[in-house]
Amino acid sequence: MRPAHLALLLFFGSFLATSAHADSYDDTITVFRQAGQSGVFFDSAYGYAVFPTIGKGGLGVGAARGSGRVFVGEEHVGDTTMTQLSIGFQAGGQAYSQIIFFEDERAYRDFASGNFEFGANASAVAITAGASATAGTTGASAGASGGQHDATTAGSSYYRGMAVFTIAKGGLMYEASVSGQKFSYRAR
Repeated sequence: MRPAHLALLLFFGSFLATSAHADSYDDTITVFRQAGQSGVFFDSAYGYAVFPTIGKGGLGVGAARGSGRVFVGEEHVGDTTMTQLSIGFQAGGQAYSQIIFFEDERAYRDFASGNFEFGANASAVAITAGASATAGTTGASAGASGGQHDATTAGSSYYRGMAVFTIAKGGLMYEASVSGQKFSYRAR
């Protein structure tokens, strides 16, 4: 990686990650509860992992990172961190919120095993807030012009015991890359 790419990547990463501390987990959960079909999952899911802000940036080589909490029922049972590296044509930076629902205890145990990873073929349902947004672990482009409290979702279902939703918070990124999300987990 060239020094210029690394410097730009670190700039985007530090800029986008700073808002993670300002976001409230409760506010993010409320947004997902009120955003159409993602709200239905709270009634039937065994648990979920929520990330108020994931910062993503890249120029040729990209990275994303965000911290989250894991809940079983309404109890905070652990903390998680998501990291993602990608290689391919990409430029820009963005921030988004993400939630992963666990259909049953088996799916939760898989995630909480300490080193869970979504492959490059996994995808998320993008929740839009007055703008178009597309997100997945194989690439994303988003621009949010409306508030995230106006978010609505399209249909989704569990895949291998998990359902993933994202809300674009801001930024703009073009990407045609290969990537996957990796999660660490630490029980409370």
